[in-house]
Amino acid sequence: MKLICIGRNYAKHISELDSEKPDHPVVFMKPDSSVLLRNNPFIIPSFSDDVHHEVEVLVKIKKVGKHIQSKFAHKYYDEIGLGIDFTARDIQNQLKDKGLPWEKAKGFDGAAVIGERWFLKSELENFNDISFRLEKNKEIVQAGSTSEMLWKIDELIAYVSQYFTLKIGDIIFTGTPSGVGRVEEGDVLEGFIEESSCFSIQVK
Repeated sequence: MKLICIGRNYAKHISELDSEKPDHPVVFMKPDSSVLLRNNPFIIPSFSDDVHHEVEVLVKIKKVGKHIQSKFAHKYYDEIGLGIDFTARDIQNQLKDKGLPWEKAKGFDGAAVIGERWFLKSELENFNDISFRLEKNKEIVQAGSTSEMLWKIDELIAYVSQYFTLKIGDIIFTGTPSGVGRVEEGDVLEGFIEESSCFSIQVK
């Protein structure tokens, strides 16, 4: 299973981090060892003092594909979910300043939350207009809609498949809306698609 992540796919998030709007999707990977095991808390790593939550809609690939055209991309997935791309922001900024890859800031153990709840296309009217949010200690900290994506799901699948063969079970993290912020010990994070809870995790 590959975790393929998209950065800078929401304009307001690009602005809040004072980043440049890219001409193409920003793609990076997380190893499978970064997946937070079910029912486990997220443990803030000792090497970072500034870990941020980034809630994201996830797309699960259902069949093998390479060089997929956007008009056919809908045939390669039936399910979407919700997760968190935890980011060691202090480490990421150090790496970005030196022009180095982000993996240490994005791919550490536990840095990928994959919610238990997945939605079929038949359960939601339009995957390109889905509301989702993240609550921290019962307060909304991030809220967005897939309609705000700079590149929609089918476009992302087409783009990514130019470089990586997509396989059954691969998951695409489609980017985060604005509102990213620091997590602290004792926080409880709960993610929702529409009004359905997809995950709830404790921070330690």
